[in-house]
Amino acid sequence: MADERTDDCLAPEELDTYIVLTEAVSLLQYAVEEQLRAAGGLSLVQFQILMRLAFADGPLTMTDLADGLVYSRSGLTYQAGLLEKAGLITRTPCPDDERVVHAAITDAGRARIDRVLPGHLEVVRRLFLTPLDASDLRTLRAIMTRVRDHMRARPPRSAAAARRRTAAKAARPGRDAGGP
Repeated sequence: MADERTDDCLAPEELDTYIVLTEAVSLLQYAVEEQLRAAGGLSLVQFQILMRLAFADGPLTMTDLADGLVYSRSGLTYQAGLLEKAGLITRTPCPDDERVVHAAITDAGRARIDRVLPGHLEVVRRLFLTPLDASDLRTLRAIMTRVRDHMRARPPRSAAAARRRTAAKAARPGRDAGGP
């Protein structure tokens, strides 16, 4: 495959694979979002937040949630605010570092997960898992794990944003140790 590829385009097989993957993900995501809204009034990211918190060993930092969900911190803060207003999560400042906020699921949040999860699993099973046999699942899991791990080897988005802020501050004139 690498022989067919140039620096500025994908080989036909690579492009076809990418198109099929993005279409399948879009179709599944659309169906999942419909089910979550109908069954629990949740967006996909709200469901993902609740699931992460429900299966965590304790509260998670907002940064850890954002990095785990691959979602912007500002977007996550907004979504968490909606969940908190609905009584599904709590957010509390970290006693050791005032810049850190911890999020935890409430009993109402767990009840919402319990209500929407069976329908969610039914959609995933019907649309995604039904056409696959055990061998397909093992192969797909191995491939997608390798791809995910390759992507996750890069620093998390929160680290990239922090690097950009540090670089921007350093580039400003008159911003040395003794300056304003």
